[in-house]
Amino acid sequence: MPFTVTLSQSQRRFPVNANESVLDGAQRADLSMPWRCRRGDCGSCRARVLDGHTAPIWGDETGEEVDPREVRLCSVRATTDLVIAAREVLAVEDVPCRRVALEVVELTQLAPQVMDVALAADPSAALRWLPGQYLELILDDGSRRAFSIANAQVADPHLHLHVRHVAGGSFTRAVFEELKVGDRFAAEAPIGTFVPREGSDRPMIFVAGGTGFAPIRAIVQHFLALGSTRPMHLYWGARRAEDLYLRHEAEDWMRQAPWLHFHGVLSEADGGGDLRRGLVHEAVVADHPRLAGYEVYLCGPPAMIDAGRHAFFDAGLPESRLYFDTYEYAPDVLADILGERAGIAGR
Repeated sequence: MPFTVTLSQSQRRFPVNANESVLDGAQRADLSMPWRCRRGDCGSCRARVLDGHTAPIWGDETGEEVDPREVRLCSVRATTDLVIAAREVLAVEDVPCRRVALEVVELTQLAPQVMDVALAADPSAALRWLPGQYLELILDDGSRRAFSIANAQVADPHLHLHVRHVAGGSFTRAVFEELKVGDRFAAEAPIGTFVPREGSDRPMIFVAGGTGFAPIRAIVQHFLALGSTRPMHLYWGARRAEDLYLRHEAEDWMRQAPWLHFHGVLSEADGGGDLRRGLVHEAVVADHPRLAGYEVYLCGPPAMIDAGRHAFFDAGLPESRLYFDTYEYAPDVLADILGERAGIAGR
């Protein structure tokens, strides 16, 4: 008879057989939980047993484990029903979209044309989101503006938006000239399926155009917070060096995680120092001409997405391993930016 494992955070339950690891049981139940090596070495699937008992799968566990309640889910089996505290990666359907009130708590100009807008929800709303998802602000006239959430919730409880000023855009003009701390918005959040996939140990390539960096940033933050050591290459394409508005943060990631590599790519020569020149998707293929063994996350305007998809599939990337998000502009600004080159303008 199987045992029942309860996850303390979400109260989700799943059965495990007496002869399988707790991690195997969770994956058989389609629950996404961090893991990497399956040998008990990396610690990615570490959890704490709050109630019940486990036994090691490969004989007596020795080494760094001091507290018997601290276990690695790939290395233990259940001998009773369990309640465990473990990191969960919730499926999109488990994070419902709903209408919430948000308040501006901070405004930070990241570049001449990019503003970071930090928003807070009332704590009673208990708003949750997955890295890579977006929200829709509902304006007084009923129109909506979609923005990616530029941070993982584990990194900051506020929702950060990277708003690019676009000529002719009434809303983006208001953000730069009129918006102030204390202003409030109605919004629907979270939305979208551009979220981390954790079911493999394949190397990952992240490709962003302009403020398409926002959801990519959230997903990278997520993997770093999980302690993942999967190889990661981050490519960020823009027109000018100043448009790589958080370049210093990406470079800090490289120092903190040697398995992460950052590549800034500029479409115009503007004295950007050691930054590469050209189109960002072409830089990816130049460095990785065979993509069959990779997973690729891609976010930017439609022309960039289209070019990237064709180039990556031609390089052997399976269609099922390309995860992408694109964005369009509101009607009041579209006519003014049709001449913009792909990969520059942002949401």
